[in-house]
Amino acid sequence: MHMKLASLILAAVAGFCPAMRGAESIQPGEVWLDNRGQPIQAHGGGILRLGEVYYWFGEDRSPNNERGRRYVSCYASTNLAQWTFRNQVVKLADPEQLGPGWVFERPKVFYNAATKKFVMYAHLDDRRYKLARVAVLTCDTVAGDYHYLKSFRPLDHESRDIGQFVDDDGTAYLIFEDRPNGFHIAKLSADYLNVESEVCLIAEHMEGGAIVHYHGLYYVLGSALTGWNPNPNKYATAKSLSGPWSEFKDLAPPELKTYGSQSTLLLKVVGSKTDTVIFMGDIWKPRAQWDSRYLWMPLAISDGQMHLPKPREWTLDMQTGEAKIQK
Repeated sequence: MHMKLASLILAAVAGFCPAMRGAESIQPGEVWLDNRGQPIQAHGGGILRLGEVYYWFGEDRSPNNERGRRYVSCYASTNLAQWTFRNQVVKLADPEQLGPGWVFERPKVFYNAATKKFVMYAHLDDRRYKLARVAVLTCDTVAGDYHYLKSFRPLDHESRDIGQFVDDDGTAYLIFEDRPNGFHIAKLSADYLNVESEVCLIAEHMEGGAIVHYHGLYYVLGSALTGWNPNPNKYATAKSLSGPWSEFKDLAPPELKTYGSQSTLLLKVVGSKTDTVIFMGDIWKPRAQWDSRYLWMPLAISDGQMHLPKPREWTLDMQTGEAKIQK
């Protein structure tokens, strides 16, 4: 796509919803603009919190990106509604001669306090999805330029969609989808540069994996293998990451197919009065990936049951942890 045309498209999208500029509420499925008035490019993303600042990393699918490279952008926020663009932290050329259409997806960043390194994991693949590896990149600063280190199959298993989870005790885990076997939860090594050991293999073929620890229970969430098409995301619970896990249940009415979205992360915000768990999902537009939207909603969780409400505008009090959904 020509640069001039791409700029016109982005300008048109930015002008489509001027009310989003500076908005303190979250409006699922709407155009979400950053501090520059440009649509946020953080698809298949993850969140890293440092102090009071949340950093959102995700695939940058901007139409004016150089076609042969893959990009990841980073945004910063203190309220999860207003986001400041920090940097295109990845501008990666084909790192392993994978050929046209090579894949770099679902970036997730961890901070290793011992090494003081920021470590990014991502799904690396060829256009036929036969490589099935994770890529590892590192950086000395949260929003600096991440450098490609290596790729591998975690524990010698295939790995496509990946997710991240950091437990309340600070232990870091990688979640990955292994087509022959199922859904892996694995502990990272001390330096986070490798996958050390498997914690659990869930014999379900799911992707978009996400985990949260809430009021003594672990909740694991994922979507069925339907490509770009949405499906009913499902969840299960366990008292330990190693299981046993309950049967999987629908997160929302199955006929609504998770309101057209696919899970990417479960984000827990701990407040002075309550904790809120946010479902982070992508509403994919495969033919206009740069215009794919985001569905973020506070989940209703009680007695081992998790429910995704109908998407509506909502706000979050970062101090108390209280979410308010507009009627």
